[in-house]
Amino acid sequence: MRSTHSAPPSGPARNPVGAHVPVAGGLHTVGLSYARDLRAEVVQVFVANPRGWATPAGNPRQDEAFRAACAQQGIPVYVHAPYLINFGSHTEETVERSVASLRHSLRRGREIGARGVVVHTGSATGGRERAVALRQVRRHLLPLLAELTHDDDPDLLLEPTAGQGASLCSRTGDLGPYFEALDAHPKLGVCLDTCHVFAAGHDLTGPDGMHRTLDLLVDAVGAGRLKLIHANDSKDVVGAHKDRHANIGAGHIGEDPFRALMTHPATEGVPLVIETPGGKEGHAADVERLKKLRDG
Repeated sequence: MRSTHSAPPSGPARNPVGAHVPVAGGLHTVGLSYARDLRAEVVQVFVANPRGWATPAGNPRQDEAFRAACAQQGIPVYVHAPYLINFGSHTEETVERSVASLRHSLRRGREIGARGVVVHTGSATGGRERAVALRQVRRHLLPLLAELTHDDDPDLLLEPTAGQGASLCSRTGDLGPYFEALDAHPKLGVCLDTCHVFAAGHDLTGPDGMHRTLDLLVDAVGAGRLKLIHANDSKDVVGAHKDRHANIGAGHIGEDPFRALMTHPATEGVPLVIETPGGKEGHAADVERLKKLRDG
């Protein structure tokens, strides 16, 4: 069965494959050109400096050209929110800036036609208890979710981390309490990073490692919540709690789990975005490798 959006002619739409693309210099002129060179079927972009708090307005002409071209070509778009966002922080200034930054990413996501905005699930800093941090997540994230009332508003996609420090959400089971804290809001979804979940301790290798992990994800949040996959191999062994991406098949996960990923019911129609090393040449090779695993 195909997903509801039309697929580019380059391949089936069971799992569109693409990449995070650079957009400095223009969403349309730079980002889409890069995506075409990769033969990407899906794109992810930043709409602000990922390592800063600035909330730039964007360029309406670039926005419209990018949105129209992606819609015409059937290319789904996703936004990755800045890395500094942490709703579990013990620092009031960080939390306030996190609210402003994520609100900006969600608004810009709507303006460019994004299906989802990815945000890292954060950590409980300052030695505070997880339950206290989750109550803070609820207090500040629920109002942002409540603002998503337009038909074309993106979903908010929670991305668990690799388990460094006092991570609030790294293993699949951690998503259950996180979703409960946010009343399992209908605009809430999951972005699963294969490197992160492997680093957090889920062994994706072996005959059923990937399927078993995806089963646990569905158990934690329910069917239909997985909206995006960051397809990254890992430079480190399972359970290392290190977020170091490797090219597909060149790390400790290997090719076979990615092939298995694209056969699980929970991934039906879910796009795959690579965030791997190697620049354009490495990205193009990884996109092609994933397409071959999907189509072979």
